[in-house]
Amino acid sequence: MSSDPVARLRVLATGLRAAMYTEERIDLPYDRVWGAAADLERELPHLVPFLREFRVPPGDSDRKTALAVGRLGVRAAFEVRLAPGWCLMQSRLVVGGMAAVAEDGGTRFAVLGATRPALLQPLQRMYGGLLGERRSRAFIHTIAQRAALR
Repeated sequence: MSSDPVARLRVLATGLRAAMYTEERIDLPYDRVWGAAADLERELPHLVPFLREFRVPPGDSDRKTALAVGRLGVRAAFEVRLAPGWCLMQSRLVVGGMAAVAEDGGTRFAVLGATRPALLQPLQRMYGGLLGERRSRAFIHTIAQRAALR
């Protein structure tokens, strides 16, 4: 398996037939970009429009169970794997991921969003065709803005 987190996320996106996957270069240092991305409790509600809260238990473990609370109060548990340059979040229905690597004084950043059950694949294809690229580019634009504020 590649040690490049962005390359690993790209492979995962292909395997999941992700509705949302984009990678771009952000003209900010890796530490600032990943610092914002890895701050899940504070930053995810700014990055995901339908998310009101993302509660992550304290501690140093790279595996945690977080609670996502949507704008309408819907709750879902997410298994979170968080390591330098790598974040994978999975619920029963959804997989989300972010990856970053330093690149020429900036950061190559990638974001992934996919559904898990095969039953949701038609919905995923429709979303991907209509909004996936636009939504993932907006996510990266917002992470760049949030990182610039740090």
